[in-house]
Amino acid sequence: MRLPPAWIVVLSGIVLAMHVGKMPPAIPVLQQSLGVDLLQAGFLLSAVQLAGMALGVLIGMSADRLGLRRSLLTGQIILALASLAGMAVTSPSGLLALRALEGLGFLLAALPAPSLIRQLVRPSQLPLYLGWWSTYMGTGIALALLGGPLAMRWLGWQGWWGLLGLLSGAMALWVLQAIPGDGVRTSAAQAAAPAPSPAATSTRTPWRAPLALTLRHRGPWQVALLFALYSSQWLAVIGFLPAIYAQAGLGATQAGVLTALASWINVVGNITAGRLLQQGWCARHLLWVGYGSMGLGAALVFGLWTDGHPLLRYLAVLLFSAVGGMIPTVLFSLAVRVAPSERTVSTTVGWMQQCSSAGQFLGPPLVAWVASQVGGWHWTWALTGSAACLGLWLARRVRFQTA
Repeated sequence: MRLPPAWIVVLSGIVLAMHVGKMPPAIPVLQQSLGVDLLQAGFLLSAVQLAGMALGVLIGMSADRLGLRRSLLTGQIILALASLAGMAVTSPSGLLALRALEGLGFLLAALPAPSLIRQLVRPSQLPLYLGWWSTYMGTGIALALLGGPLAMRWLGWQGWWGLLGLLSGAMALWVLQAIPGDGVRTSAAQAAAPAPSPAATSTRTPWRAPLALTLRHRGPWQVALLFALYSSQWLAVIGFLPAIYAQAGLGATQAGVLTALASWINVVGNITAGRLLQQGWCARHLLWVGYGSMGLGAALVFGLWTDGHPLLRYLAVLLFSAVGGMIPTVLFSLAVRVAPSERTVSTTVGWMQQCSSAGQFLGPPLVAWVASQVGGWHWTWALTGSAACLGLWLARRVRFQTA
């Protein structure tokens, strides 16, 4: 049975996320083989987010003008070449440069995906497929956290890089073969919505016009800020789980499995939200449930009142990640609706990605700073909880249409 093209886009996203998640399990190996110090390791981990924070909206605009399928193909090819080139690197600086290039490839392939899915499915199927799309990050990172140590045990870190490079190359070939060219819709989507008019697809408009149009509207700002409030909390909590487990005396293997599960269970919320949106549930209510659960979960994970109850804390982590996972699905669904026009969907998603990357870049250092100031993790929940409260407030004020 032939896989629907929209599903191939989702699988492409999972491969992208594996490149994001390949670095954390490789850091100890890189410290031994390349002499990577802690500061360099921090830059290697954050390089992808720096690219998104600086260039997200510009790359989103480029995807709109380059063509959605063409942009996805270009991104996967860049990831394949950069990852394969990493096999020959002998210095941390060279690996850092290639990591930044991987960040560019990631954005080129990820940002057009929601708009491409929109072209490939019926409008009634869009919330469900965007729900599946929003699972790509949690699924891909979890697969990398689980598969990376095993691959490096047999192949070394260079083999792990090469394996993912080949995977991106294979995905690019699959996309080229199975997804219709830019401007061509599947029969299902074409039956439900006409193709864009020549006026709508003209590329003679100034390059700044999509950005100016996007940023003049309230909707793109609102979904972008909501995504930043989500991503800053999620990465801060999930990212510091290994440190919490180390304090509890768990080994690296156990910590890796527990962290991978906490990352992957985010997918449950992603899929659930997609199904609930398709059934007509209010997007605002889902956002309230998501941000409320994240605030409560973080308080239970870090608060003194759960000290000495590791099982309760881990269940709180699962609540935090699983129910909070509804938020990305809702925001991706809203992004394709609040975009001022069909030609600015990728620009809107790019702006959302840029703010999300800023949240991921700023959230963990702020949590670490609070922990260092108070001498432990027991007050960091106040910072993540504040972000959750801001999310609840902004979700109440946002004006959007729901399907």
